[in-house]
Amino acid sequence: MELKTGRVAVVTGAARRIGEVIAVQLHRRGFDIALHYRSSQGSARALADKLCEIRAGSCTTFQADLGNVAQVSDLAREIITKYGSIDLLVNNASSYSPTPIETCTQRQFDEMLNDNLRGPYFLIQGLLPGLQSCGKASVVNLLDVHVETPLRDYNAYCAAKAGLASLTRSLALELAPSIRVNGVAPGAILWPEDEESYDTAMRDETIKRTPLQRLGKPEDVAAAVTYLACDAAFTTGHVTVVDGGRGLTR
Repeated sequence: MELKTGRVAVVTGAARRIGEVIAVQLHRRGFDIALHYRSSQGSARALADKLCEIRAGSCTTFQADLGNVAQVSDLAREIITKYGSIDLLVNNASSYSPTPIETCTQRQFDEMLNDNLRGPYFLIQGLLPGLQSCGKASVVNLLDVHVETPLRDYNAYCAAKAGLASLTRSLALELAPSIRVNGVAPGAILWPEDEESYDTAMRDETIKRTPLQRLGKPEDVAAAVTYLACDAAFTTGHVTVVDGGRGLTR
């Protein structure tokens, strides 16, 4: 085990998009980053190199498919072996696709459940010794505003994220007082990479119904994660909504 010299944050799905921005902001706050990725190896290594240029040895990459419980267990073991204690876990990695009830297969349902609920659950479990040894650790789960107002045809995704929201509250009780557990529920921040998921009309309607009249930025989500992790010492079991006020117009 290497000697831990500073605070350590584990960020899943941190190679690209929102996860990348979360990792960068936490790094600016002084965390060393355990950067998890599934398939974006090139992006993960490029980000790690950039962060290590700023502060030598401050980012290490770890690869795993969080939908595979055996790989999750191996990932947790590798991270604890390197760092010992863990100050923060950000469960950002997620998958998102429509599953209309008429056509949803067991494989599709399991993929949504594994990536959005089972993976985070068993990663928390696997990292628990490291989180507990820290003394004042924190977990932040990335949820979704559609937990409260489900999105048509995304029933399996919404069900899995609702499970993660419930887990957030349950573990806030179970792991207190040594570990705080909170959630961030983003609204429209980045459009899905699959262009068919949100056509132009749906995108225009989403912006129209958002009081702040714009798409959110990854930095908005990262700021909420950073606040809950670093500045909200008396907050646990809470979900911060980052949706530009969209929830007020439903």
